[in-house]
Amino acid sequence: MRAVLRWLGDLAHRFGRTLDLPLLGALLALMVIGLLVLHSAGGMGLVKAQGARCVVGLAALWAISRIPILRIRELTPLIYALSMLPLLAVFVIGTGKYGRQWINLGLFYLQPAELLKVCLPMMVAWYLNRMPLPPRVPVVLVAAAIIGLPTGLVMLQPDFGTAVLIAASGVFVLLLAGLPWWWVGVGLGGAAAAAPVAWFWFLRPYQKDRILMFLDPESDALGAGWNIIQSKIAIGSGGWTGQGWGQGSQAHLNFIPEQTTDFAFSVLSEEFGWLGVATVLALYLFVVGRCLWIALECKDGYSRLLCGATGLALFVYVLVNGGMISGLLPVVGVPMPLISYGGTSAVSLLVSFGLVMAAQAHRPVNYS
Repeated sequence: MRAVLRWLGDLAHRFGRTLDLPLLGALLALMVIGLLVLHSAGGMGLVKAQGARCVVGLAALWAISRIPILRIRELTPLIYALSMLPLLAVFVIGTGKYGRQWINLGLFYLQPAELLKVCLPMMVAWYLNRMPLPPRVPVVLVAAAIIGLPTGLVMLQPDFGTAVLIAASGVFVLLLAGLPWWWVGVGLGGAAAAAPVAWFWFLRPYQKDRILMFLDPESDALGAGWNIIQSKIAIGSGGWTGQGWGQGSQAHLNFIPEQTTDFAFSVLSEEFGWLGVATVLALYLFVVGRCLWIALECKDGYSRLLCGATGLALFVYVLVNGGMISGLLPVVGVPMPLISYGGTSAVSLLVSFGLVMAAQAHRPVNYS
């Protein structure tokens, strides 16, 4: 028996030595909670489908964690270039409700924009790692081009919410590299100046409706404002402890729109209440903090920038979805990480944490 236990222990160490167990534990907890929410909101069929995607994502996380981070750094330009191919292909063979955001691969739908959430910060970190820091103006402009190209393509699909998140993941790398905050002010000022042009020339009617309903959802309570009004009702009805798993009236009477995807967190709020929300947010904060801690321990600039940007990007994903369902931000179609139903988003997110674990497990001695 002792020999068997010893063999099992050696096997677990051999296969799990590159995994960061605290980070993995928090991610598993979020996935389990997400499956519970999906079971309540959409049934066992969705749980099986999402569970299979989580298994694929975890397998990818494990495999990537075993690759030396210096090897990943060498391959980054190729990975970035390959990720652009499906982003271009979506304009030819893509499909979607409001444009072309998905590619039907038969067994599943691929959302190419989700791949850039992983590959873009990798590329920006690779470029900045080769330059003296903090970055000077020419370096910032090249990094801005690396960020701007895929961001612009995603906006043309159109998918404004995902485009903003992709851009944010790249900007975080720049900020961690020492970019002065006044650059952020310039960027925000430019965006504000371009807002009237975007409103009259680029935004589609449904996007304008989302902004108008954010400002005054009650002006069309039975139409465009329905989504956010019902979401806020669900959040408020949860109270402190919630109505109970599978007992949410807003969810089970189909008042909550897109309750398995964009508004899945509304279902969680109604059924698990403030305590459930606080638990999930604490898990998210732990994941973010763990990524930042690993970034501080990294010896090479590429790993440090990539791990830090991964944690901060997750923080923004949660902030945007939470603000969206509570009426604090316009509805932009951003899922709650590992809670909402979605294959490409779940797998790509787990891949990004595989990169974080690779950076921790394979800290290079010679990090030039």
